[in-house]
Amino acid sequence: MARLAKVVEEKEVPKGLTAEYRDSVLTVKGPQGTLTKKLFHPRVKMTVAKGKITVETRMASLREKALVGTWVAHARNMIKGVQQPYVYRMKAVYAHFPVKMTLKGNELVIENFLGERHPRKALILGGTKVTIKGQELELVSTSLEDVGQTAANIENATRIRDRDPRVFQDGIFITSKGD
Repeated sequence: MARLAKVVEEKEVPKGLTAEYRDSVLTVKGPQGTLTKKLFHPRVKMTVAKGKITVETRMASLREKALVGTWVAHARNMIKGVQQPYVYRMKAVYAHFPVKMTLKGNELVIENFLGERHPRKALILGGTKVTIKGQELELVSTSLEDVGQTAANIENATRIRDRDPRVFQDGIFITSKGD
């Protein structure tokens, strides 16, 4: 197995934000809120000092090298999220049966999809805020993982089964990611 001598990657923490890594948990605080993520591997080390997040490993395999990049990407996404929240926009598309969407707690209830009697439900994760404007949805969260998984849950809840997808193209789909 190939081993690399040392792999080190750094991510700058912008002014106005604070980052802390303690007990295998990375915490980033900013104007939009606080995000935490557990990051642990016995051969990968993370430190936060002097406004930089440093992830390193010694005598790394290719898998551990990839893990270093993954941890830095998580830190980058957390830093972006506490500065400006992630926004996904979705739209309900239907041909014959108008879809009715309502929020009940941490679920999006989709009624009358394809004329079905029983409503379909999609779980809303974390602190994702869902706003319904007619047939459009807006998902906003500081966590990229939460907003992305919530959008995937909504798309999956309206997946067509047992029908020809060329004929039945109804569903709720992501129209834009970002501002």
